[in-house]
Amino acid sequence: MFDHLHTIKIENMPFTIAEKILAAKSGLKEVHAGELVTARPDKVMSHDNAGLVIRHFRTIGAARVFDPKRIIIPLDHRAPAESERTATAHKSIREFVAEQNIENFYDIREGICHQVMVENGHVRPGELILGTDSHTTSYGCLAAASTGIGATEMAAVWATGELWLRVPETIRIEVNGVLRPNVTPKDLALFLLGELTARGADYKSVEYYGATIDSMPVSGRFTLCNMSMEMGAKFGIVPYDRETARYLEGRIDDEYTVFSTDPHAEYTARRVFDVSDLTPQIAKPHRVDNVVPLAEAAGIKVDQVVIGSCTNGRIDDLRAAAGILRDRKVSTKVRLLIVPGSRSIYLQAIREGLMETFIEAGAVILNPGCGPCLGAHQGILAPGERCLATTNRNFKGRMGSTEAEVYLSSPVVAAEAAIIGEIPELAS
Repeated sequence: MFDHLHTIKIENMPFTIAEKILAAKSGLKEVHAGELVTARPDKVMSHDNAGLVIRHFRTIGAARVFDPKRIIIPLDHRAPAESERTATAHKSIREFVAEQNIENFYDIREGICHQVMVENGHVRPGELILGTDSHTTSYGCLAAASTGIGATEMAAVWATGELWLRVPETIRIEVNGVLRPNVTPKDLALFLLGELTARGADYKSVEYYGATIDSMPVSGRFTLCNMSMEMGAKFGIVPYDRETARYLEGRIDDEYTVFSTDPHAEYTARRVFDVSDLTPQIAKPHRVDNVVPLAEAAGIKVDQVVIGSCTNGRIDDLRAAAGILRDRKVSTKVRLLIVPGSRSIYLQAIREGLMETFIEAGAVILNPGCGPCLGAHQGILAPGERCLATTNRNFKGRMGSTEAEVYLSSPVVAAEAAIIGEIPELAS
């Protein structure tokens, strides 16, 4: 199909990508939306909450995990440990990893679970991947079907290697047009959230098509699939193409199966957007779908700015932010936190001089990980404070006090806000 290092098998059946993958992983010839299947995932991922999974695993009387090579555990949410309770949980995970011979364990130094999964070759097109984190949908950026599950469900998967799933209906989203300057994949993700709403894709598989998506690098597709969860999606999938193949070269060394939706497959909905005139977007408190054009929020003062997370902590994001901050200074009234998505990204940012730019501008650099996004440490908000973040959620109390506010934007918007101390009116 494309020139690259791997043998590709193309399946063509009159079904959607989600239906094909779930059929393949359930050992069935075909499945249909609405059916229940017992599927065997290719990979399963847990982060710090693996401690809870371990407790459930012990409770059900399991002795050995189904396949230690298919379990990936990065520690990222509370890394390094911010409390004795977390330190104890981390210790239990390290002991379990050694006991069960789990090779793919990434301790606190490596970074955010989803970034680690994608950049370290744990995600292949056509795979079914389950994770105990809602933003596991991110792996659809490499044409996989991936979704979040609970700790008790994961304990059952660790014990048996399988889990029942309902086959989702599929929504097709087609996006065309060239994004204007200062408009990023994060702006597109926020725009689509505003259009579809936080319930618009509940338990649906969302497939992304169109010229805008075709020209988007994997880093941008990652953002899009990551935010699909905020629409309620079970899967968010960008179909396999040249960009997928390019990204995978050198990251994986075995063959994989590519699934594509048949032209006559049934969609529960089709949406077509032309984003040629899209302007920067922002999500206002306290809902991810409370999205407006940036200009409508301009002038609102901010106390803290966070650039990073599994949504926007990649090297492209840091480059964009550094381009805004270079030779400028962060407002003395603002705390700017930079959180690289992984150790690899951190090192690349150092090589490119981005970290020097951030530090000279007045930013604080945090270790690769989730940082303040989940409201556990490294940037908790006080009552009455306001944060502009490149993260994926702005629920009340998400980043600390329930009396604080979180706005969501792209790294470009966030960097400009850190300089002027308020949400900017950025030209595009």
